[in-house]
Amino acid sequence: MNPKKNSYQLPLALSPLLILMLLLWFNVGYVYGDDALSGSNQVILLLSALIAGAIGVINGTKSQDIFDKIKANVKDTSNAIYILILIGGLAGTWLVGGIVPAMIYYGLELINATFFLPTAVVIAALVSLSTGSSWSTTATVGIALMGIGQTMGIPVAIVAGAVISGAYFGDKLSPLSDTTNLAPAMAGTDLFTHIRYMLYTTVPSLLISLILFTIIGLKYAEGALNAEEIATVQNLIQETFNITPWVFAVPIGVIVLISRKTDALVAIAMGTLGGLIMALLFQGEVMTILGNGEFPRYETALRSVYGEIAIPSENAILSDLLSSSGMSGMMGTVWLVLSAMAFGGAMEACGFLTIITNAIVGLAKNTASLITSTLIACGVLNVTASDQYLAIVVPGRMFKDVYKKRGLAPENLSRTLEDSGTVTSVLIPWNTCGAYQSSVLGVATGDYFIYAFFNLISPIMTLIYAWFGIKIQKIEK
Repeated sequence: MNPKKNSYQLPLALSPLLILMLLLWFNVGYVYGDDALSGSNQVILLLSALIAGAIGVINGTKSQDIFDKIKANVKDTSNAIYILILIGGLAGTWLVGGIVPAMIYYGLELINATFFLPTAVVIAALVSLSTGSSWSTTATVGIALMGIGQTMGIPVAIVAGAVISGAYFGDKLSPLSDTTNLAPAMAGTDLFTHIRYMLYTTVPSLLISLILFTIIGLKYAEGALNAEEIATVQNLIQETFNITPWVFAVPIGVIVLISRKTDALVAIAMGTLGGLIMALLFQGEVMTILGNGEFPRYETALRSVYGEIAIPSENAILSDLLSSSGMSGMMGTVWLVLSAMAFGGAMEACGFLTIITNAIVGLAKNTASLITSTLIACGVLNVTASDQYLAIVVPGRMFKDVYKKRGLAPENLSRTLEDSGTVTSVLIPWNTCGAYQSSVLGVATGDYFIYAFFNLISPIMTLIYAWFGIKIQKIEK
């Protein structure tokens, strides 16, 4: 960007962002509410992208550069889009294959309602640590934990917060995670120094989250199902599905594939195929009942992948749980991601993101304010660029030399990038992470936001360490 007047750079750069935030605030708060993600928010993102592009063109940016950047952004997210679509198919086949019903059946038997929420955090954390992926964690055990929690009478927003908290703890610390490798690469430190240094803020954040979820769990334990009611729900599941532990071979196989660094698309595709195999092997009656044509099993198999499917049940909770929208249910989220990439691409091509982050860098006067500025920059990138990788890469490049000049070891920067760029991405509805988790778990980002304790506490913990001078590593001379 080559603005006509340098003094107007920052106001011009901020104006599309402010317009976007105001329109979203009005749209969600006063008009559409939870239904805003069905299309209205996407239109606002596209409108804001148009405004950003128009301001950029007036100030010297070529329109072709803007279009090229938007197309590049869309290309960069193509892998995430295909994962989203495949996850829809996986959810449907795991339903008709009896995998999710079996998880709920055995989960009700094994998990105590009083400690369900902290247990959900730990389970999600362990799976995410072993796979290095919060996305795969929520798409596998996360879906099952949502079903178990909902059956126990715990609000879905709280359960989603627990699942996300555990999933992002594991994602943040796993050596297999892409962001865990990306952050030290941007900061100039090695992977295991980065992981060890993150433990100082990450472990306390998790412990506080577990305490909070335990307290909340005690509240809902009183209204949870008793043994007789749990047995009734289990019987209803067993009347419909052939419940067998053999179906767990599929989710275990997916977790093993991902932990062995198999491409996520391949692992999820194999999981979808595995769900269909389990349906044909063990759920023949369900497949026949759900089909209407001459080839009912074939019809049910395909519809479980691409469209809406629902297992009839006398129990209202189970009726809601045992349903899926397949790949078609993910199209709204795909639309949201594409719209967000248009806004992020326009902001980046016009130089607005660089202007905003440079202004934030200029605020850093001491070590505490430097770390604070890094956190803010990551948050701004998550909101504007709608992508957690950019929220790590851009601030990482911009702050790397500043940290070095201040005599701060690079692990300070890498930890800060993860404590903000990685964990806050899931709190933004139009960010790829927020859109994905909301779609997979079936809970609006605005609903689970306040219960994603780990994601909220992590940046606060970093600020506390920064302003009190705790574990701020200096460069050894």
